Amino acid sequence: MAATAAVAASAIAAPAAWADETDAPVEAGIFVPKVEGLADDFAMGVDVSTVLSLEESGVVFRDATGQPADLFDVLADSGVNSVRVRVWNDPFDASGRGYGGGNVDVDRAVEIGERATAAGLDVLVDFHYSDFWADPARQLAPKAWAGLTDEQTVTALHDFTTGALQEFEDAGVDVRMVQIGNETNNGIAGHTRPGREIDAQFAALVQAGSSAVREVLPDALVAVHFTNPETAGRYATYAAGLEAFGVDYDVFASSYYPYWHGTVENLTSVLTGIATTYGKQVIVAETSWAHTLEDADGYGNVIGESGITGQYPVSVQGQASELRDVIAAVAAVGDAGVGVYYWEPAWLPVGPAAEVEANRVLWEQYGSGWATSAASDYDPVHVGESFGGSAWDNQALFAADGTALESLRTFAYVRTGAVAPRAIVSVEEPSLIVVDVSPVELPTTIEVAYNDGTTEHPAVTWSRAVDWIRGPGEYSIPGTTETGLDVTATVTVEAENFVVNPGFESDDLSAWTMTEPAARTETADAAAGDFAVTFWNGWDYRTSVSQRIEGVPAGTYVLSATTQGTNSPDTDVRTLTATTSAGSWSGALGFTAWNEFHTTELPEVIVGDDGVVEVSASFDLSAGAWGVLDEVRLVDAASVGGGSEVDTASLERALAQAAAVDRDRYTDASLAKLDDAVAVGQVVLAASKATERDVKDATKIVEKAVKQLKEPKPRQ
Repeated sequence: MAATAAVAASAIAAPAAWADETDAPVEAGIFVPKVEGLADDFAMGVDVSTVLSLEESGVVFRDATGQPADLFDVLADSGVNSVRVRVWNDPFDASGRGYGGGNVDVDRAVEIGERATAAGLDVLVDFHYSDFWADPARQLAPKAWAGLTDEQTVTALHDFTTGALQEFEDAGVDVRMVQIGNETNNGIAGHTRPGREIDAQFAALVQAGSSAVREVLPDALVAVHFTNPETAGRYATYAAGLEAFGVDYDVFASSYYPYWHGTVENLTSVLTGIATTYGKQVIVAETSWAHTLEDADGYGNVIGESGITGQYPVSVQGQASELRDVIAAVAAVGDAGVGVYYWEPAWLPVGPAAEVEANRVLWEQYGSGWATSAASDYDPVHVGESFGGSAWDNQALFAADGTALESLRTFAYVRTGAVAPRAIVSVEEPSLIVVDVSPVELPTTIEVAYNDGTTEHPAVTWSRAVDWIRGPGEYSIPGTTETGLDVTATVTVEAENFVVNPGFESDDLSAWTMTEPAARTETADAAAGDFAVTFWNGWDYRTSVSQRIEGVPAGTYVLSATTQGTNSPDTDVRTLTATTSAGSWSGALGFTAWNEFHTTELPEVIVGDDGVVEVSASFDLSAGAWGVLDEVRLVDAASVGGGSEVDTASLERALAQAAAVDRDRYTDASLAKLDDAVAVGQVVLAASKATERDVKDATKIVEKAVKQLKEPKPRQ
């Protein structure tokens, strides 16, 4: 995890990569290397489908100077030339209450399209063919299509598409492209495919939408949309299936979020494969990055500290760098790479987090949050009681007060290049996981990233506090680089885990027994690392993962496992079990929502003298249920829990005395010694196996450092 550093900027020359450019890059507040060879009509797009609900809730958009302005004018002035708008069939309940997410039915989508066209922007129409969100985890049929046969659904989809597009045409909306379905990895319009292969019904539904586009808007491009480009062979399989069924389309669209979807180099590779093999154009239909980890409206964000992966700093510069790299990745495909769309860059708070209750009223009334309570009946599995506000405000290209961030201008800067005074944008803060009693070896250098894309690796001196780590727990170790930057390393000490290959990171699965469809998968949906066990099926199914462990010393242990999953009602059975010669213990494994992890613990597993433990995770699931199992752990119960049981009152008093010091009175050198002593004390307090001697010695170190604080010598 990289932390943003506030460091004074100093002007530098443009990087060497730009030295041969005829046209000098513009001076700006961020660095954006020029992307060569961009076509004039390359789609510099944004999805702003929540705009009407946000405005109805009182949100005011502002230009870069902070002056109130129409959102679409701000977009056009920033280099945006295309707007993507989602379309839901009927996002309202029987009482007329909107489901949220902008309540974007055809009429509201057309209104957004009209405003985009008036600002000189063309439009990508994104049909979800659902009454609410459609993505790999859910492809719910619209209410009006419930109970239709496959053939009737094909007809309904065609007719709905035809009617909706005619409304866009009649309103004079400049439609560039029409997307038939949204992230259709596993199905469309209520139809769920039994596997990755394209089937006849899926192909018929997509073709029905394509035919409607050809009839109403013959000049518009037809796009299909999938996600997870990081999965080997996925896109090739989809494209081959569409080809085999003769589906008529022009553009293969991909979502690409760096948090989950691999590298931009891989993105270029898989999209190039589609373009060259099947002669299709390609776009990225969704991408984003965070400029802050703070939540601005009182409803938690999709991406918080645990979700950031480190490719870019969390900053305005980080957003610009990510967006520029994605544009470059699509452009690198060649003439077939025709555009990139940033997802919901204007989904702002309707009020500050401190006024969350007032915000809830607006979310419910105008649908300006991701979901309202009305959506729970339509989609009880994914919405349930978790309806609320914007989970995307920290990924917006606007500040919380509606002012455009400079990252929005990346759409313009990629055509010219932009340079800024050189400044640090992130300082690496190392994170290390070690097994108890193993040596802790902190890195000798850390990475410092600058806004021009360069990095430096200064040496770092770590606090002696690292030598005071005792037992499982999480410890913060401060350090200072040779360039004077303060850094912190996080050391997590784990108890010995008797489960073999607990996170499925090794391809040696000999210790595990799995029943299909459970399988080790390289996935961004893992709780930790790059791999986990995943499973899904289009019909009711059972699956399990188990391991027989031998040689476990007799005693009491804690068994735990981490899961996430979707589409699994409470009637499903998901069980973690430990069986030994002394008995059997079990607990329920949690599936609530995508990317919402639950760790189940069995705290008192007794292992007998034979040292044998059978651990298993078993699942009896409904059709369409999807799940992930990761991080299975069996550890000594004595190693789990709070800190040391020794009396730490004296150390706590010494640390309180150190915290009360008036730092303005003393020299930097003596304060540095105090800080190092405090770090020792804090590590000892956090230590789960600290001894009375550790506490006594640490207390003396802190007290001595306080006594030895020195005041500056008076000037002569």
